[in-house]
Formats: sequence, structure tokens, C-alpha cells
Amino acid sequence: MNDGTKRSIIKLDSVVESAASIVGKMEHEGPLGNFFDSFDPTDEFGQDTWEKSESEMQRLVLNKALDKGGFKDDDIDIMFGGDLLNQCIAGAYGLEKFDISYMGLFGACSTIAEAMILASAMTSYGIYNRCAAVTSSHNCSAEMQFRTPLEYGGQRPPSAQWTVTGAGALIVRKSREYENGAAYITEALAGRVIDAGIKDASNMGAAMAPAAANTLLRYFNHSGKKPNDFDLIVTGDLGYEGSAMLCDLMRSYDTDISSNHNDCGMMIYSHGIQDVHAGGSGCGCSAVVLASYLLPKIKNGEINDMLFVGTGALMNASSLKQGLSIPGIGHLVRISSARMNTMS
Repeated sequence: MNDGTKRSIIKLDSVVESAASIVGKMEHEGPLGNFFDSFDPTDEFGQDTWEKSESEMQRLVLNKALDKGGFKDDDIDIMFGGDLLNQCIAGAYGLEKFDISYMGLFGACSTIAEAMILASAMTSYGIYNRCAAVTSSHNCSAEMQFRTPLEYGGQRPPSAQWTVTGAGALIVRKSREYENGAAYITEALAGRVIDAGIKDASNMGAAMAPAAANTLLRYFNHSGKKPNDFDLIVTGDLGYEGSAMLCDLMRSYDTDISSNHNDCGMMIYSHGIQDVHAGGSGCGCSAVVLASYLLPKIKNGEINDMLFVGTGALMNASSLKQGLSIPGIGHLVRISSARMNTMS
């Protein structure tokens, strides 16, 4: 593969000060249910449309992250946020009540990684003091936009994934000399758009796996690191189908990640018990798993060094109807329990 020069890896020096998550009924009933900050058994969050419900999740989860860190609006310089809805309306309506500057992002299900990279870069290099990263997805709003309303009763093949109803928020600032029990964002590598020719909207894992492989291979090549240098290599939402494909792709380049790879889409639901087919997906999938399950493990030292690759399928409803293939992307963020870089 033509992987260019080493300029791609960004050295970062930021820390996650606060993180929060909010989920729906199915997510609460899954194996990670007790780790999430709150849930709504109706998935409605007090609203009368699914789109409003998703916006309310973003409002609630950012409020929770601010409260957990003891912050007010004035303490946050800017919010980086996104979702799966047209023109990112979940974020626009959900975050409008905050007196904080806002930049809307779209990276499909990789958006939380994209937001983390921007928030960390802005704070590491002194542009802002403190940033927020917020993303969400809602099963019902996503199904209505990308496939068919739930009432239609469309059949889902085994390769299909279940869009997570959830929202996650992180508060990021520049690192200090030494912080006990911290989660440091130390490196990042932005993904490249990789189109493997997959046209099946019910097999997003296959569309995203080549992009995740491209990012990981470039990272290992540029950094000189090997997969076993990390406690965990976690992808965003490849699910069972995409994760198996990723491991196969990596092995074809003589790089084996199978012993320490996991995927947020495989972790969030009880496979074989909850009817989610190939696992979870959506902007909220990796955001809630990262915020409430993986970051605490970094902070308590259970995980010391982790590569997180947020994965996304860069299509919309129109491109699917036109029969276009589905490009994928994978953004990498390295998160560690120790500070590695010092920025002036």
C-alpha cells in the first residue's frame, strides 16, 4: 500500500477531564448497562418525535458531562459534535441552548473520533483551553432516514447491525505535569476514504473494515509500533462481520491484531440473547462505550495503552438509492494512562 510520509501522525498532549453517556432501553439491558450514566426505558426522552428525542439526548449528555466535571458553559471554548441525521440536526437543536461556540461534524459513525482529534489538537496546541466532543444516534431516527420506518417491518439479514440509541460527551483540555488516574490523548491519525465497492447497506461492517485496516497499517508503519505494544485495539462499530474481516485483512499484511482486538459494536449488546444480528452501530455506539466503559479502565490502570479507531460508512439515503458503493473511513486516537508528549 502507498502510505505516504510520517507527517500523518499527530502528537497530542491532552486529557479527558469528564465523560458522560446516556442510552436507550436495549443498551441498558446489554452487558454494559450498569456503566452508562442514565437511560430512558421508552427511548423517547420526553419528546414527541424520534428526531427531537435524539436532540434531547445530546442536550442531556453534555449537561451530564459538565456537571460531572463541575463546569459551566463559560468553561468550554467550543463544542465539536455530530450525528447521523440530515445536516446534523440532532446536534444543532440539541446543543442550541448552550452558550458555547459550536462546530458541526459528519464522519458517520466515526464522528466521536473525529471530534476527539479536533478537541485534542485545539487544546494541545493552545488554541483553546477546554473543548467538548458530543455525538449521538437513535435507532428509530436512523432507521427512518436510512432504511424504512420501523412500522414497515423490513427484514434484516444476519449481516445487518442495530443502530445504538445513545449519546456520549467528553470534556477535553491540555495536560498538566502529572495527573493521577487520567486518560491522556497522546496521538491521532486521520483516516482516508476507502471504497472497497460494497453496495449492501445491510453490511456496513464490510464497507468500513478496509478503512480501519488502512488506518491501522499506516499507523504501525509510521510509528514503528506493533499490535502487541497495546493492551487493546478497539474499533468503533464494525460488529461481528466487519471485525472478522478486519482481522483477516490485517493478517494478509502480516499483522495480527486478533488477540487484543475488540469492537464497541460487539461489546454493547449481548450477542445471541438480544436480537441485534451482527452487533451495534451508529455515532452513539463507540461514544457511549468509550465514555462510560473504556475511559474508566484507562483511568484506573486496567488498560494502560489503547488504540481507538472510530469507523464510519460515508453514504446517505440518496447514494444508496442510486446504487453507489459505500466508502468507509477510520480515524485513530491513541489513549493512554501516562502522559507521552509535552507541548509548549
